[in-house]
Amino acid sequence: MNPHWRSFLESTDACFAADVPEVLHFGDAQAELLAASRQTVLVPLTHLASITASGDEAKTFLHGQLTSDVNHLVQGAAQHAGWCTAKGRMQASFVVWHENECYRMLLAADLLEATAKRLQMFILRAKVKLQVESETILLGLAGPKATEALADAGLPIPESVMRASSSGDGTSIIHIDAQRYVLAAPVTALPALWQKLGVKARPAGLPAWRWLDVQAAFPLVSLATKEEFVPQMADFEKIGGVSFNKGCYPGQEIVARTQYLGKVKRHLYRLSGDVPLPAGADLFSPDNLEQASGKIMLGAPSPAGGHVALAVVQSNYAGNLRLGSRDGQEVTASAVNPA
Repeated sequence: MNPHWRSFLESTDACFAADVPEVLHFGDAQAELLAASRQTVLVPLTHLASITASGDEAKTFLHGQLTSDVNHLVQGAAQHAGWCTAKGRMQASFVVWHENECYRMLLAADLLEATAKRLQMFILRAKVKLQVESETILLGLAGPKATEALADAGLPIPESVMRASSSGDGTSIIHIDAQRYVLAAPVTALPALWQKLGVKARPAGLPAWRWLDVQAAFPLVSLATKEEFVPQMADFEKIGGVSFNKGCYPGQEIVARTQYLGKVKRHLYRLSGDVPLPAGADLFSPDNLEQASGKIMLGAPSPAGGHVALAVVQSNYAGNLRLGSRDGQEVTASAVNPA
């Protein structure tokens, strides 16, 4: 985490988790959760990081590595993408957007170092430069006055969902879903940006943003779920994260075969329960004695009480799930994209 970014957040009374550099709250976690459900919030996205790919062959390189169609990603557009192993399992997920002459990618911060290092291995002699954006900070803006807050801050507003715009100071704004934006800004622009956006948006910790991720069914592969899912298990093909009309990429044969043979038995579900539902936790069903019936992608406390999560679940057993073991805490599941 950028030390200047952390120092600034600490000066605004941000409370960090003890074991990871994530902001838990700004003094009142429950009130911030409630604000996320009703008002406009401003969240330091310290769980995310960004990588830039530039150079004459950046488009060709990414098109040959990622699951979505980078060749047709026009200027100012954004899309979901997965990066798979040879076995078709996602080792990272991205939001990719085309900005000027480069491609910028959001991913889980705990996968940043390994992902950048491994991607670099595949460049070989291609004219591509990968750069970890260590001087870039990421903010989340969400709620009914989010667009108004951007306008008041003098920032250009993307024209629609999964579009991006950029300002003169180097700040990028990505419209990721209905009332949510991600801002990627130079750390030098942070104090002024925070102050301007804070006029209409309340600071909130990451639990509030993760709750919004669950509501929006925003699938994010993190270290806890690395190499666990074929893209279709997380419904990536339903959000434009997989192209079945492009050439080869790592794991393409398995991803395509899974699609055309109709063998996807696991899909994305929302969970609710009385206990925390952490990313990477296994789900079991008393009706399935052979193996785990699902795995949690991300979880968050709910403003209404209890906890919610996104999970990849074997559809046959979604009606009878337990956390951690077959006699664990009962959780309720509902399909994000019902059949």
